[in-house]
Amino acid sequence: MKETALRQVHEALGAKMVPFAGYLMPVSYEGVNAEHQTVREGVGVFDVSHMGEFLIEGPRALELVQRVSSNDASKLEVGRAQYSCMPNERMGIVDDLIVYRIKDTTYLLVVNASNIDKDWDHISKYNEGIGAEMRNLSDAYSLLAIQGPKAVAAMQSLTSEDLAAIPFYHFAVGDFAGIPNVIISATGYTGSGGFEIYCKNEEVGQVWERVMEAGAAYGIKPIGLAARDTLRLEMGYCLYGNDIDDSTSPLEAGLGWITKFTKEFVNHEALAAQKAAGVERKLVGFEIEQRGIPRKDYIIADADGQPIGRVTSGTMSPSLNRGIGLGYVPVEFAAPGTTVNIQIRNKNVPATIVKPPFYKG
Repeated sequence: MKETALRQVHEALGAKMVPFAGYLMPVSYEGVNAEHQTVREGVGVFDVSHMGEFLIEGPRALELVQRVSSNDASKLEVGRAQYSCMPNERMGIVDDLIVYRIKDTTYLLVVNASNIDKDWDHISKYNEGIGAEMRNLSDAYSLLAIQGPKAVAAMQSLTSEDLAAIPFYHFAVGDFAGIPNVIISATGYTGSGGFEIYCKNEEVGQVWERVMEAGAAYGIKPIGLAARDTLRLEMGYCLYGNDIDDSTSPLEAGLGWITKFTKEFVNHEALAAQKAAGVERKLVGFEIEQRGIPRKDYIIADADGQPIGRVTSGTMSPSLNRGIGLGYVPVEFAAPGTTVNIQIRNKNVPATIVKPPFYKG
Protein backbone atom coordinates (compact mmCIF):
# COMPACT_ATOMS: atom_id res chain seq x y z
CA MET A 1 0.00 0.00 0.00
CA LYS A 2 1.47 3.34 -1.05
CA GLU A 3 0.98 6.54 0.92
CA THR A 4 1.25 10.22 0.16
CA ALA A 5 3.88 12.48 1.69
CA LEU A 6 1.17 13.93 3.97
CA ARG A 7 -0.04 10.71 5.57
CA GLN A 8 1.12 11.67 9.08
CA VAL A 9 -0.45 15.11 8.70
CA HIS A 10 -3.82 13.56 7.89
CA GLU A 11 -3.62 11.14 10.79
CA ALA A 12 -2.73 13.97 13.18
CA LEU A 13 -5.84 15.82 11.96
CA GLY A 14 -7.98 12.78 12.83
CA ALA A 15 -8.66 11.64 9.28
CA LYS A 16 -10.26 8.28 8.66
CA MET A 17 -7.73 6.56 6.39
CA VAL A 18 -8.81 3.92 3.86
CA PRO A 19 -7.20 2.03 0.97
CA PHE A 20 -7.99 3.70 -2.36
CA ALA A 21 -6.42 2.96 -5.76
CA GLY A 22 -3.44 1.32 -4.09
CA TYR A 23 -2.88 4.22 -1.67
CA LEU A 24 -3.80 4.85 1.95
CA MET A 25 -5.91 8.00 1.66
CA PRO A 26 -8.03 10.26 3.91
CA VAL A 27 -11.71 9.53 3.21
CA SER A 28 -13.12 11.99 5.77
CA TYR A 29 -12.21 14.18 8.73
CA GLU A 30 -15.38 15.56 10.34
CA GLY A 31 -18.00 14.00 8.07
CA VAL A 32 -19.01 14.05 4.43
CA ASN A 33 -21.85 16.57 4.63
CA ALA A 34 -19.89 19.15 6.63
CA GLU A 35 -16.85 18.83 4.36
CA HIS A 36 -19.06 19.02 1.26
CA GLN A 37 -20.64 22.28 2.41
CA THR A 38 -17.24 23.72 3.32
CA VAL A 39 -16.24 23.44 -0.33
CA ARG A 40 -19.57 24.65 -1.71
CA GLU A 41 -19.65 27.73 0.56
CA GLY A 42 -16.04 28.48 1.53
CA VAL A 43 -12.73 26.75 0.86
CA GLY A 44 -11.30 23.30 1.48
CA VAL A 45 -8.09 21.48 0.63
CA PHE A 46 -7.78 17.91 -0.66
CA ASP A 47 -4.64 15.81 -0.81
CA VAL A 48 -4.98 14.08 -4.17
CA SER A 49 -1.31 13.18 -4.53
CA HIS A 50 -2.28 9.66 -5.59
CA MET A 51 -2.97 10.98 -9.11
CA GLY A 52 -0.43 10.12 -11.81
CA GLU A 53 1.73 12.55 -13.79
CA PHE A 54 3.47 11.74 -17.08
CA LEU A 55 5.78 14.19 -18.84
CA ILE A 56 5.83 13.89 -22.64
CA GLU A 57 8.66 15.89 -24.26
CA GLY A 58 10.55 16.45 -27.49
CA PRO A 59 9.81 17.39 -31.09
CA ARG A 60 7.32 14.52 -31.47
CA ALA A 61 5.57 14.99 -28.12
CA LEU A 62 2.44 16.49 -29.67
CA GLU A 63 2.24 13.65 -32.18
CA LEU A 64 2.10 11.12 -29.35
CA VAL A 65 -0.43 13.10 -27.31
CA GLN A 66 -2.63 13.46 -30.38
CA ARG A 67 -2.42 9.75 -31.12
CA VAL A 68 -3.49 8.52 -27.70
CA SER A 69 -5.99 11.23 -26.69
CA SER A 70 -9.42 12.03 -28.11
CA ASN A 71 -9.35 15.80 -27.76
CA ASP A 72 -7.32 18.06 -30.06
CA ALA A 73 -4.16 18.99 -28.16
CA SER A 74 -2.92 21.04 -31.12
CA LYS A 75 -5.33 23.75 -29.95
CA LEU A 76 -3.49 24.10 -26.65
CA GLU A 77 -1.28 27.13 -26.10
CA VAL A 78 1.41 27.14 -23.41
CA GLY A 79 -0.39 27.81 -20.12
CA ARG A 80 -3.59 26.01 -21.04
CA ALA A 81 -5.07 22.68 -19.97
CA GLN A 82 -7.56 20.37 -21.65
CA TYR A 83 -9.86 17.60 -20.48
CA SER A 84 -9.53 14.50 -22.65
CA CYS A 85 -9.76 10.73 -22.68
CA MET A 86 -7.73 7.87 -24.10
CA PRO A 87 -9.85 5.55 -26.26
CA ASN A 88 -8.86 1.90 -26.44
CA GLU A 89 -9.06 -0.44 -29.42
CA ARG A 90 -12.42 -1.93 -28.31
CA MET A 91 -14.69 1.15 -28.24
CA GLY A 92 -13.92 1.72 -24.58
CA ILE A 93 -11.86 4.20 -22.56
CA VAL A 94 -8.40 3.49 -21.13
CA ASP A 95 -8.68 6.54 -18.86
CA ASP A 96 -9.78 10.15 -18.71
CA LEU A 97 -7.09 12.75 -18.08
CA ILE A 98 -6.03 16.38 -18.18
CA VAL A 99 -3.41 17.48 -20.70
CA TYR A 100 -1.25 20.52 -19.87
CA ARG A 101 0.98 22.27 -22.38
CA ILE A 102 3.92 23.27 -20.18
CA LYS A 103 6.30 24.45 -22.93
CA ASP A 104 6.28 24.40 -26.74
CA THR A 105 7.26 20.72 -26.87
CA THR A 106 6.44 19.63 -23.32
CA TYR A 107 3.10 18.20 -22.18
CA LEU A 108 2.01 16.98 -18.75
CA LEU A 109 -0.64 14.24 -18.65
CA VAL A 110 -2.47 13.85 -15.34
CA VAL A 111 -4.14 10.44 -15.03
CA ASN A 112 -6.14 8.50 -12.47
CA ALA A 113 -4.26 6.75 -9.68
CA SER A 114 -5.78 3.33 -10.31
CA ASN A 115 -4.71 3.45 -13.95
CA ILE A 116 -1.10 4.69 -13.72
CA ASP A 117 0.56 1.45 -14.83
CA LYS A 118 -2.10 0.63 -17.42
CA ASP A 119 -1.95 4.14 -18.90
CA TRP A 120 1.85 4.13 -19.03
CA ASP A 121 1.87 0.82 -20.88
CA HIS A 122 -0.80 2.00 -23.30
CA ILE A 123 0.96 5.25 -24.16
CA SER A 124 4.34 3.48 -24.39
CA LYS A 125 2.90 1.02 -26.92
CA TYR A 126 1.88 3.82 -29.25
CA ASN A 127 5.14 5.67 -28.66
CA GLU A 128 7.17 2.81 -30.18
CA GLY A 129 6.77 4.20 -33.66
CA ILE A 130 6.91 7.86 -32.61
CA GLY A 131 9.82 8.18 -30.19
CA ALA A 132 8.73 10.99 -27.90
CA GLU A 133 10.50 11.30 -24.55
CA MET A 134 8.39 9.95 -21.69
CA ARG A 135 8.92 10.33 -17.95
CA ASN A 136 6.70 8.97 -15.20
CA LEU A 137 6.76 11.57 -12.41
CA SER A 138 3.91 10.03 -10.39
CA ASP A 139 5.98 8.94 -7.39
CA ALA A 140 7.89 12.24 -7.17
CA TYR A 141 5.06 14.78 -7.26
CA SER A 142 2.23 15.75 -4.93
CA LEU A 143 -1.07 17.40 -5.79
CA LEU A 144 -3.28 19.55 -3.59
CA ALA A 145 -6.74 20.68 -4.70
CA ILE A 146 -7.76 23.95 -3.04
CA GLN A 147 -11.44 24.26 -3.89
CA GLY A 148 -14.34 26.57 -3.17
CA PRO A 149 -15.60 30.11 -3.88
CA LYS A 150 -13.19 31.62 -1.35
CA ALA A 151 -10.09 29.89 -2.77
CA VAL A 152 -8.79 32.91 -4.71
CA ALA A 153 -9.07 35.31 -1.78
CA ALA A 154 -7.69 32.78 0.71
CA MET A 155 -4.62 31.85 -1.36
CA GLN A 156 -3.64 35.16 -2.99
CA SER A 157 -1.15 36.04 -0.24
CA LEU A 158 0.86 32.89 -1.03
CA THR A 159 1.85 33.86 -4.58
CA SER A 160 2.91 36.78 -6.75
CA GLU A 161 0.66 35.42 -9.51
CA ASP A 162 -2.72 37.10 -9.88
CA LEU A 163 -4.97 34.15 -9.10
CA ALA A 164 -8.14 35.92 -10.19
CA ALA A 165 -6.58 36.45 -13.64
CA ILE A 166 -6.04 32.71 -14.30
CA PRO A 167 -9.06 31.57 -16.37
CA PHE A 168 -10.68 28.18 -15.95
CA TYR A 169 -8.52 25.42 -17.47
CA HIS A 170 -5.49 27.72 -17.62
CA PHE A 171 -2.44 27.58 -15.36
CA ALA A 172 0.62 29.50 -14.27
CA VAL A 173 4.05 28.22 -13.26
CA GLY A 174 5.27 30.42 -10.43
CA ASP A 175 5.99 30.84 -6.75
CA PHE A 176 3.50 29.47 -4.25
CA ALA A 177 3.84 29.15 -0.47
CA GLY A 178 7.55 30.00 -0.70
CA ILE A 179 8.24 27.32 -3.32
CA PRO A 180 9.35 28.30 -6.86
CA ASN A 181 8.15 26.70 -10.11
CA VAL A 182 4.86 25.37 -8.79
CA ILE A 183 2.03 24.63 -11.24
CA ILE A 184 -1.02 26.66 -10.17
CA SER A 185 -3.89 25.28 -12.21
CA ALA A 186 -7.43 26.72 -12.33
CA THR A 187 -8.97 23.25 -12.50
CA GLY A 188 -10.83 20.98 -10.12
CA TYR A 189 -13.34 18.17 -9.67
CA THR A 190 -15.90 19.99 -7.51
CA GLY A 191 -17.67 22.64 -9.60
CA SER A 192 -17.05 25.30 -6.97
CA GLY A 193 -13.93 26.91 -8.39
CA GLY A 194 -10.41 26.92 -7.01
CA PHE A 195 -6.99 25.58 -7.93
CA GLU A 196 -4.87 22.47 -8.12
CA ILE A 197 -1.27 22.81 -6.97
CA TYR A 198 1.48 20.52 -8.31
CA CYS A 199 4.76 20.41 -6.37
CA LYS A 200 7.46 17.92 -5.40
CA ASN A 201 6.92 15.52 -2.52
CA GLU A 202 9.61 17.19 -0.44
CA GLU A 203 7.85 20.55 -0.87
CA VAL A 204 4.26 19.58 -0.14
CA GLY A 205 4.59 19.65 3.66
CA GLN A 206 5.53 23.34 3.54
CA VAL A 207 2.82 24.06 0.99
CA TRP A 208 0.14 22.35 3.09
CA GLU A 209 1.20 24.24 6.23
CA ARG A 210 1.19 27.61 4.47
CA VAL A 211 -2.14 26.88 2.78
CA MET A 212 -3.78 26.08 6.12
CA GLU A 213 -2.30 29.24 7.68
CA ALA A 214 -3.38 31.50 4.84
CA GLY A 215 -6.82 29.96 4.70
CA ALA A 216 -7.51 30.04 8.44
CA ALA A 217 -9.26 33.41 8.27
CA TYR A 218 -11.52 32.00 5.54
CA GLY A 219 -12.48 28.87 7.45
CA ILE A 220 -10.37 26.47 5.38
CA LYS A 221 -10.63 22.81 6.33
CA PRO A 222 -9.09 19.55 5.09
CA ILE A 223 -11.49 17.57 2.92
CA GLY A 224 -11.54 13.82 2.28
CA LEU A 225 -12.24 11.66 -0.75
CA ALA A 226 -15.85 10.96 0.29
CA ALA A 227 -16.82 14.61 -0.10
CA ARG A 228 -14.80 14.78 -3.32
CA ASP A 229 -17.11 12.09 -4.66
CA THR A 230 -20.37 13.79 -3.63
CA LEU A 231 -19.11 17.12 -5.02
CA ARG A 232 -18.17 15.66 -8.41
CA LEU A 233 -21.39 13.68 -8.64
CA GLU A 234 -23.51 16.79 -8.05
CA MET A 235 -21.77 18.20 -11.14
CA GLY A 236 -22.30 15.04 -13.18
CA TYR A 237 -18.54 14.54 -13.62
CA CYS A 238 -17.55 11.02 -14.64
CA LEU A 239 -15.57 8.78 -12.28
CA TYR A 240 -13.35 6.23 -13.97
CA GLY A 241 -14.25 2.70 -12.92
CA ASN A 242 -17.86 3.73 -12.33
CA ASP A 243 -19.28 5.89 -15.11
CA ILE A 244 -16.58 5.22 -17.70
CA ASP A 245 -14.27 2.26 -18.15
CA ASP A 246 -12.71 -0.08 -20.72
CA SER A 247 -16.16 -1.03 -22.04
CA THR A 248 -17.85 2.39 -22.30
CA SER A 249 -17.61 4.47 -25.46
CA PRO A 250 -16.84 8.18 -24.99
CA LEU A 251 -19.89 8.90 -27.17
CA GLU A 252 -22.13 6.80 -24.91
CA ALA A 253 -20.70 8.60 -21.89
CA GLY A 254 -21.58 12.04 -23.22
CA LEU A 255 -17.95 12.84 -23.97
CA GLY A 256 -18.48 13.59 -27.63
CA TRP A 257 -17.39 17.18 -26.88
CA ILE A 258 -13.86 15.94 -26.17
CA THR A 259 -13.82 13.47 -29.07
CA LYS A 260 -12.53 15.38 -32.10
CA PHE A 261 -12.69 13.61 -35.47
CA THR A 262 -10.65 16.35 -37.16
CA LYS A 263 -7.55 14.26 -36.32
CA GLU A 264 -6.55 10.61 -36.10
CA PHE A 265 -6.42 8.87 -32.73
CA VAL A 266 -6.68 5.34 -31.41
CA ASN A 267 -9.82 3.68 -32.84
CA HIS A 268 -11.10 6.94 -34.31
CA GLU A 269 -12.61 5.22 -37.36
CA ALA A 270 -14.81 2.90 -35.31
CA LEU A 271 -15.90 5.74 -33.05
CA ALA A 272 -16.70 7.91 -36.07
CA ALA A 273 -18.87 5.09 -37.41
CA GLN A 274 -20.63 4.85 -34.06
CA LYS A 275 -21.28 8.58 -34.13
CA ALA A 276 -22.73 8.34 -37.63
CA ALA A 277 -24.96 5.39 -36.72
CA GLY A 278 -25.97 6.76 -33.33
CA VAL A 279 -25.36 5.19 -29.95
CA GLU A 280 -27.77 2.63 -28.51
CA ARG A 281 -27.34 3.66 -24.89
CA LYS A 282 -26.43 6.86 -23.05
CA LEU A 283 -25.11 7.88 -19.66
CA VAL A 284 -27.86 9.90 -17.99
CA GLY A 285 -28.48 11.69 -14.73
CA PHE A 286 -31.51 11.01 -12.56
CA GLU A 287 -33.11 12.36 -9.40
CA ILE A 288 -35.05 10.24 -6.93
CA GLU A 289 -38.56 11.59 -6.36
CA GLN A 290 -38.99 10.21 -2.84
CA ARG A 291 -36.86 8.85 -0.01
CA GLY A 292 -34.08 6.55 -1.12
CA ILE A 293 -30.40 6.55 -1.90
CA PRO A 294 -29.25 5.06 -5.21
CA ARG A 295 -25.99 3.12 -5.16
CA LYS A 296 -23.64 1.72 -7.79
CA ASP A 297 -25.02 -1.37 -9.57
CA TYR A 298 -28.63 -0.84 -8.47
CA ILE A 299 -30.99 -1.73 -11.32
CA ILE A 300 -32.63 1.01 -13.36
CA ALA A 301 -36.07 -0.13 -14.53
CA ASP A 302 -38.72 1.30 -16.84
CA ALA A 303 -42.12 2.50 -15.65
CA ASP A 304 -43.35 -1.12 -15.61
CA GLY A 305 -40.42 -2.28 -13.47
CA GLN A 306 -38.54 -4.03 -16.28
CA PRO A 307 -34.73 -3.70 -16.03
CA ILE A 308 -33.19 -1.35 -18.60
CA GLY A 309 -29.81 -0.46 -17.05
CA ARG A 310 -27.71 -0.05 -13.94
CA VAL A 311 -26.65 2.81 -11.71
CA THR A 312 -22.97 3.67 -12.16
CA SER A 313 -22.76 6.33 -9.42
CA GLY A 314 -25.27 7.37 -6.78
CA THR A 315 -25.54 9.26 -3.53
CA MET A 316 -27.69 11.44 -1.32
CA SER A 317 -26.87 14.95 -2.54
CA PRO A 318 -25.84 17.11 0.43
CA SER A 319 -26.72 20.29 -1.48
CA LEU A 320 -30.11 19.14 -2.81
CA ASN A 321 -31.08 16.72 -0.02
CA ARG A 322 -32.31 14.12 -2.49
CA GLY A 323 -30.98 11.00 -4.13
CA ILE A 324 -29.11 11.57 -7.38
CA GLY A 325 -27.17 9.31 -9.70
CA LEU A 326 -25.78 8.43 -13.10
CA GLY A 327 -26.36 5.32 -15.17
CA TYR A 328 -26.62 3.93 -18.68
CA VAL A 329 -30.03 3.46 -20.28
CA PRO A 330 -31.22 2.78 -23.86
CA VAL A 331 -31.52 6.02 -25.85
CA GLU A 332 -35.32 5.83 -25.86
CA PHE A 333 -35.23 6.38 -22.08
CA ALA A 334 -32.55 9.09 -22.10
CA ALA A 335 -34.61 12.25 -22.65
CA PRO A 336 -34.85 14.63 -19.67
CA GLY A 337 -38.23 14.30 -17.99
CA THR A 338 -38.50 10.56 -18.63
CA THR A 339 -39.75 8.59 -15.62
CA VAL A 340 -37.83 5.48 -14.59
CA ASN A 341 -37.52 3.39 -11.45
CA ILE A 342 -34.47 2.69 -9.31
CA GLN A 343 -34.69 -0.65 -7.56
CA ILE A 344 -33.71 0.02 -3.94
CA ARG A 345 -34.02 -2.92 -1.55
CA ASN A 346 -36.33 -4.72 -3.99
CA LYS A 347 -38.64 -1.70 -4.26
CA ASN A 348 -39.19 0.35 -7.40
CA VAL A 349 -38.52 3.96 -6.42
CA PRO A 350 -39.59 6.54 -9.05
CA ALA A 351 -36.91 8.77 -10.53
CA THR A 352 -36.76 11.39 -13.27
CA ILE A 353 -34.09 11.65 -15.95
CA VAL A 354 -32.39 15.07 -15.73
CA LYS A 355 -29.50 16.72 -17.52
CA PRO A 356 -26.51 17.26 -15.18
CA PRO A 357 -25.22 19.21 -13.42
CA PHE A 358 -27.62 18.46 -10.58
CA TYR A 359 -26.16 21.33 -8.53
CA LYS A 360 -26.41 24.72 -10.20
CA GLY A 361 -25.22 26.99 -7.40
